Amino acid sequence: MTSGTETGDVTGTRDKDYNLIWYVESCLKNALRLEQYVQDAERAKDDEVAELFRKAQADSRKGAELGKQLLRQRLNGG
Repeated sequence: MTSGTETGDVTGTRDKDYNLIWYVESCLKNALRLEQYVQDAERAKDDEVAELFRKAQADSRKGAELGKQLLRQRLNGG
């Protein structure tokens, strides 16, 4: 958290849990945003840039999947 003082007392969600949820959301949003960037590059016929954005999008998807797995484990008590 940015304030450095909220530890879950106000929100009911501990910083580490909030941060994990934020990370997954950010990865997913980034994957969506990168789809638009890929399309823009393809329209401009710039395959090199399109490929860069596809790779970045794959990394964002991977991060989201790893985060979701960890969330699932924690929500299931494991």
